[in-house]
Amino acid sequence: MSESTTTPAIAKTKFRWPPEVSIFLVLIGMALLFELLGWIFVKQSFLGNPDRLMVMILQVSVIGIIAIGVTQCIITGGVDLSSGSVVAAAAMVTASLAQQPNTRALYPHLTDLPFILPVLAGVCVGLIAGLINGTLIAKTAIPPFIATLGMMVSARGFAKWYTKGQPISGLTEQFAWFGSGAMPVIIFLVVALTFHIILGYTRYGKYTYAIGANRNAARVSGINVNRHLIIVYTIAGALAGLAGTVATARAVTGQAGMGIAYELDAIAAAVIGGTSLMGGVGRIAGTVIGVLILGVMTSGFTFLGIDAYYQEIVKGMIIVIAVVTDQMRQKKRSKA
Repeated sequence: MSESTTTPAIAKTKFRWPPEVSIFLVLIGMALLFELLGWIFVKQSFLGNPDRLMVMILQVSVIGIIAIGVTQCIITGGVDLSSGSVVAAAAMVTASLAQQPNTRALYPHLTDLPFILPVLAGVCVGLIAGLINGTLIAKTAIPPFIATLGMMVSARGFAKWYTKGQPISGLTEQFAWFGSGAMPVIIFLVVALTFHIILGYTRYGKYTYAIGANRNAARVSGINVNRHLIIVYTIAGALAGLAGTVATARAVTGQAGMGIAYELDAIAAAVIGGTSLMGGVGRIAGTVIGVLILGVMTSGFTFLGIDAYYQEIVKGMIIVIAVVTDQMRQKKRSKA
C-alpha cells in the first residue's frame, strides 16, 4: 500500500505596505527636492537649518490639531467647514479671560485667572459649536456641508460681535506659556497619539469607520449612528477650540480674523494623508504626515522666495491630485 502525501494549498498573500509609507515617501521626496533647489538657487541648505524646521512644525501644529478632528468627520462620510471660524470664536473668549486684570475690558471684576480656565473656556466654545453641528446633522438629516457651513458663518460673526471687532491683548505670561516654545508641537503630538489609539483600538474607532463605510449596515448592526455622529462632531469642535487657545497663546493676542481658511488646510492635510472623502478610510498617522507635507511645502516655497500666490495654486493642485488618486483607488477596490 503506497503512502500518498498531499501538500496543502498555501494561499499566497501579496505583501502590502501600509498606505502611510507611500505618503511618508512623498514627504521625504519633497524635502529632498527643496534641499536640492536650495543649493541650486539660494546656495543654502533647506534641511540643515534646525530653526527653520522647528518654525515649520510650529506653524502647522495648530492646523494639525484641527485636522485630527476633521479627519474623524471625513471618515464618517461628512466634513467640517466650521473649524477655522470656531478657532476665532474660541480665541476671542479665551483671550478675554486670559487678560491681565489691569487691561481686562470685558470682565474687569475678575482677578488674575489660572491659565487652565481660559483654555477650558476656549475648548468649551468649540465643544458647543461641534455639539450644534452634530445635532443638526444627526437629528435633521442636513448634509454636513450645509450644517457646518452655517456654523462657519455664525461662529465668525460671533467672534466679531464679541468685542465689536476689536482685538484683545495684554494677556498674562502664565497663559502665554501655553503657546510658547515647543508647547504647540507637544500638544499636537499628544492629541495625535491619543486619537491614533482611540480610532485604532476602541469601540469608538470601530463605530466611526463602520458608519463611514456603510451607514445603513452600521445602523442595522446595532450602532446608534445619530448619537455617534454627535460625539464625532463634538470632538472635532472641541479640538478646533483647543487649536484656538493654542493660537491665541502663541500670538499673545485674540483677533476675530484668526483661523481664516484653516478648515481648508485641515481638510487638505487629511486628504493628502490618505483619508477618503467617500468615508470609511483614513488614519491619524496619515493626517500627521499630510500636515507635515503642507508645512514642508509652505516653508520650502518661502525658503526659495516663491510668491505666496503660487503656493496656493500648488496647494490646490495637490488637493485635486490626492482626491483623484483616492477615486482611482476606490474604483480599483470595487473591481477587486
